Amino acid sequence: MATVSPDTDFSRAPTQPAAQAAARATSTRDPRLDVFRGIAMFIILVAHIPGNAWTGWIPARFGFSDATEIFVFCSGMASALAFGGAFLRHGWWMGTARVAFRVWQVYWAHIALFFFVAMSMAWLNTFGFEKDYIAALNLTPFFERTAEEIVGLFTLSYVPNYFDILPMYLVVLALMPFIMLAAGVAPWVAGVLSLTLWFGAQAGWLSLPAEPWSDRQWFFNPFGWQLLFFTGFAFMRGWLPAPPVATWLIALAAAYLILTAPIGSWKVFTWINAASPALGDAIRPIWAGIRDFQDVVGFNLRGKTDFGVFRYLHFLSLGYLAWAAAGEGGARLKALALRPGWSGVLALITKVGQQSLAVFVFSMALARILGFVLDQIGRNMASFALVNLAGFAMIILCAYTASWFKSQPWRAKK
Repeated sequence: MATVSPDTDFSRAPTQPAAQAAARATSTRDPRLDVFRGIAMFIILVAHIPGNAWTGWIPARFGFSDATEIFVFCSGMASALAFGGAFLRHGWWMGTARVAFRVWQVYWAHIALFFFVAMSMAWLNTFGFEKDYIAALNLTPFFERTAEEIVGLFTLSYVPNYFDILPMYLVVLALMPFIMLAAGVAPWVAGVLSLTLWFGAQAGWLSLPAEPWSDRQWFFNPFGWQLLFFTGFAFMRGWLPAPPVATWLIALAAAYLILTAPIGSWKVFTWINAASPALGDAIRPIWAGIRDFQDVVGFNLRGKTDFGVFRYLHFLSLGYLAWAAAGEGGARLKALALRPGWSGVLALITKVGQQSLAVFVFSMALARILGFVLDQIGRNMASFALVNLAGFAMIILCAYTASWFKSQPWRAKK
């Protein structure tokens, strides 16, 4: 059996020719990656505005998976481009250092986001509004026991629900060196490691505490969600072959999305039951059967926390249809970008997708402020449109601003 150590030169490892080819083939950004990740950023903003009626029409209302899956999967693909090549070109230690630097950035983005939102909610409370904005975000324990909870915040043993995506993301990133070490033996070994972690999460063996005063765990278990991240990573590195665009696969993916909608979405089930009570009665035993089966196997097949298998299959089906619709190399997206009116829209979405971390952090803070605005102006069709569209404009502005700073224009020669 081949062996690998942290000193292995991944750029010359005999088991890596396919990965080297994938590194060359993916040296430029895939337009599909940025477009779909950009779409996810808009959905995430809508989903996090308190009391926002537009949340009734996001993907999460029509099936198991939602924008979180898009974000995590596309982040895995982007990480294959941003970090995977570093392992191959410079070896395991330098690749690990590159990942550690990103983990450091995500960690401080999480800390900054928490303090800004906590400060904002505290500031709103000083005006004496009827609504307690600190309590609405369940931050009362932090303000009551600040000395204790600030330690938990910095050690990630205190992770309030609203602030749980970035901690999950940084732990998944921290797993990358181990996945690459396993891939130094063979890509399938990396796959086995990822699946083992996922099964451990499903069985309840791998979980992280979210607060010291209760048994609550991280809402997003990174050991479950890493499977989706490294699936995207594996596709981009060439460890997994791209599936063919075939009629039977398209039909299978569409059938899964349609047939599971009544058990993946209470909204869809309500519609079906209202249209046909007899069909609703036929579906109810399926819900009960799934619950009974989950009790037997000890896995939550639909669960979001540990990333249940139904969610995984739902996203893979949705992702396959989107990938097929985009065309080879994003050909249909590129063609759409040439049509009048669409070029500008796709350019904006792409820019948001390219600056996803900055946009995500900004949108999570912005969403709470927009919720406050709705509290003041009332909730109706006009106010929902105003707030959501204003939010879209602001995250687009954030993306362009972040891109401008990253370009470091002050270094340009005159």
